[in-house]
Amino acid sequence: MGKSLTEIAQVLRTSDKKVQLIYAFNGVGKTRLSREFKQLISPKDDSPGGDDETGQAVKILYYNAFTEDLFYWDNDLENDVDRKLKIQSNSFTDWVLRVEGQEGEVAKLFSHYTGSKLTPEFNKEFSEVSFYIPSGDDSSRENIRISNGEDSNFIWCIFYAMLELVIEELNTRPDDRSTDKFDHLEYIFIDDPVTSLDENHLIELAVDLAQLIKNSNSGLKFIITTHNPLFYNVLYNEFRKQSKWRLVKFEDGTYDLMAQDSDAPFAYHLSLLSELKQAIDSGEIKKYHFTFLRNILEKLSVFLGYPKWRDMLDYRDEAALGRLIDISSHSHYSGLETSSLTEEDKTAIKNLFNFIVEKFNFNLPAQEQQDGK
Repeated sequence: MGKSLTEIAQVLRTSDKKVQLIYAFNGVGKTRLSREFKQLISPKDDSPGGDDETGQAVKILYYNAFTEDLFYWDNDLENDVDRKLKIQSNSFTDWVLRVEGQEGEVAKLFSHYTGSKLTPEFNKEFSEVSFYIPSGDDSSRENIRISNGEDSNFIWCIFYAMLELVIEELNTRPDDRSTDKFDHLEYIFIDDPVTSLDENHLIELAVDLAQLIKNSNSGLKFIITTHNPLFYNVLYNEFRKQSKWRLVKFEDGTYDLMAQDSDAPFAYHLSLLSELKQAIDSGEIKKYHFTFLRNILEKLSVFLGYPKWRDMLDYRDEAALGRLIDISSHSHYSGLETSSLTEEDKTAIKNLFNFIVEKFNFNLPAQEQQDGK
């Protein structure tokens, strides 16, 4: 018999796992589930972001479609030049931007995950933000109306900057914290933060988020939902011992959480290998390709039944292997540091790629069959 979303939320609440990862198709009810869960944990607080507008203790912070309700556009319809993203007054953004001064961190995250030169600029009150592309001539500067995808990405970057601060605060002894705002925080609920990202930045975001969560040692619990199979797959392999679910909806409108014991339905190893092959053939090897390679090895180890991916390789250069997989893979600025790649690193990744393809007899598409050395 199926369950209501309220009952599903209760199941999630009873779990003792630090992380619960949920896959569901679009339209199944991920965002509604996040709202039901919030109501279960903190029923009186109805503000997007789960902050303390009502004065009660913060028990849950959440990122979902409702978080975006804090932001709206003034498109300057009269002159069509001074377009601004307005921010409704709330303690969520006030604490991150006004109190903690994280506008620089937000700008760096946004620039990295969009891979563009778009630059956000906040006003002094942090009540609005404009976007422009630096040209060296501010007199002719035009504020740009960014796309809906970039809009969502920017809002996520503000939430991520807050999440970094919250985890750092809660990892500190209560007497040494700069604020008691989050002393009663129990849950972080994140619903689909990757709607606008390409695969390269999506993988980096997943790895960065996983590492941030692993760094949390305060007892805080995390629930992450997504419709994106690649994002799910990466997080699945990052959180091997945590709970993984698939949310399904039945014809009668009820739901169920089905345990997901394998990432096989979401295998992306062939597409990742093809992407790597293209990078090798073109000579455009970047630091995020190390993350690609690590995820390929993790997927192979799950499929072949190895507890650790290193156990399935008889690769002779252990030092190079470790460096290739570990180098900068947990830094959300790693993709920007391409200048630090040495020819030795590039040669090592080519050799390991060829070793994997030959050892496991991968049959890549015909156009990828050139020698990658």
